[in-house]
Amino acid sequence: MKKFLTYEVLVGDVKIGKNNPISVQSMTNTKTLDTKKSVEQIIKITKAGSDFVRLTVQNIKEAKNLKNIKNELKKLNSNIPIVADVHFNPNIAEICARNVEKVRINPGNYIDKKKFENVNYTELEYKNEIQKIRLRLLSLIKICKENKTSLRIGTNHGSLSDRIMSKYGNTILGMVESAMEFLRICKEENFYQVVISLKSSNTKIMVNSYRKMLEKMKEENMNFPLHLGVTEAGESEDGRIKSAVGIASLLREGIGDTIRVSLSEAPELEIPVAKKILNYLENKKLIKNFHLKKRKLKIKNYPMVICDISDYKIDEKIFSKFYDFNEKNNSWKKKSLTPEFFFVNNLQINDKFKIPFDLKFIVKNGKEKNFFENIDIFLRNFNKNAEYNFLKIKYSHLKKSFFDKIKNFKNLIFILETYKNEVSETYASFEKLEFFKCEIPVIVKFSYEENNFENLLLKASCDFGGLFIDSIAEGIFIENKISNKNPEKINELSFGILQGTGARISKIEYISCPTCGRTSLDLQKIIKEVKENTKHLKGLKIGIMGCIVNGLGEMADADYGYIAIGKNKLNLYKKKILMKKNVPMEKASEELINLITKTI
Repeated sequence: MKKFLTYEVLVGDVKIGKNNPISVQSMTNTKTLDTKKSVEQIIKITKAGSDFVRLTVQNIKEAKNLKNIKNELKKLNSNIPIVADVHFNPNIAEICARNVEKVRINPGNYIDKKKFENVNYTELEYKNEIQKIRLRLLSLIKICKENKTSLRIGTNHGSLSDRIMSKYGNTILGMVESAMEFLRICKEENFYQVVISLKSSNTKIMVNSYRKMLEKMKEENMNFPLHLGVTEAGESEDGRIKSAVGIASLLREGIGDTIRVSLSEAPELEIPVAKKILNYLENKKLIKNFHLKKRKLKIKNYPMVICDISDYKIDEKIFSKFYDFNEKNNSWKKKSLTPEFFFVNNLQINDKFKIPFDLKFIVKNGKEKNFFENIDIFLRNFNKNAEYNFLKIKYSHLKKSFFDKIKNFKNLIFILETYKNEVSETYASFEKLEFFKCEIPVIVKFSYEENNFENLLLKASCDFGGLFIDSIAEGIFIENKISNKNPEKINELSFGILQGTGARISKIEYISCPTCGRTSLDLQKIIKEVKENTKHLKGLKIGIMGCIVNGLGEMADADYGYIAIGKNKLNLYKKKILMKKNVPMEKASEELINLITKTI
């Protein structure tokens, strides 16, 4: 996959940007003062295929211990480049710049503070604040130049400074300007060994921030490489979906030079996921027409979900996966992830099965047929009695003569398919629909042949993600030709992609940070417990943060959340309001449920 050419940045022997391959990375979750454990984990991450490894550095002692870690790695014949992750203290960043290949600083807290206060600056006062940043940053730039150390200016949606928030609000422009203030200083000093990141747990904000950043850099004649990632993506399938959705949407547009998949799991597990995303996208065409208008069609349950059950009998066994049966009322009730339509070959229903009143089918063959693969057959045989008729379309169909034929049909829905799931062709199809002012709903269908569910999950997330981030398609249809033995799992994936893109919220959304050396508790354990105890709820956002760095800011739009404050202790929040201090980890789920029960 081609990408936009940027400056070339060296991180040790690893080259980022320009024509170089997209690199992958992860971050340790050990204590940086623990040299032995840190080195062991760095080696694990390296063996998994990481190009470089980041460590949190919270104080002067940790900054100085980086030299010991580097020395121990050399003894093991490892020259893996090390990145120091620094917040709050420029002195620490300057020490790190002498000891490792790259330093990450956060413009939201490098000089500025985050107290969630609104500050009104005059124009002169604002310029003076920028001058303070400049004077302090010059010292770091000088050290970086002397030691051939690169820099990452890492903006986080959850840790924008009060100064930026007061001027720009909690916006995409605020994220971009937070980074640009530092980049302008770097450019003035002819320091181009800089990588930029603009991370958020919200994939829409993340994707559009990078797009805006690229636009802004072009305006000011800059082209710094971009580090992509969805921060606080979570763990398990949801974390993988959100990461693939955000990262792939940008890579498909040629944006991105290095990536990190942030999962609340062991750090070495992030690398294979990142590699799978890159491998899948390697030969895909770039999307050049992603700035399409949002389609505003009046349809219910947008975006729609279609579940393929064409290999199954229409009986209680299959529908108990999607509906709950109430024996008292002898009726079926939708579950939270019940799709709008079921795709079947024939509508042959077991006589003993009482169909739920709202059950809707897309039927390929037989008397009740309402799905057509050819426009001429559709025109001759469309189902007059069906609530909807479905017509398969391809890019090559979308000509004036085609739209003239179907312009008078109501209750028609397109199912758009593309050769080899070529997403660039899908976007081109929507461009045609926009040109001809067609307002017929479009369900996008991609087909796969995957026995491994993680592979299916990542590929589908990479393919569908941008379409729903940009609110282009009206429905999702995932077909898996080989392992269609678990339709409810594929149905969950469809809803998961819609949730991960913010297109349709159908279950609890968990915002949880990846583990790192700042984490003071067993994050994976508490996430599992909280998920288990809240899985019956719907539509809420719950944040589970391992430290204060991005914690309160990144989960600012969460309904409830925890932030770790010490060894196995957490603070419990409702929105940004602190509700309870020093909650023991073993009581975290209980206290959260109690709070939700009292206040929901």
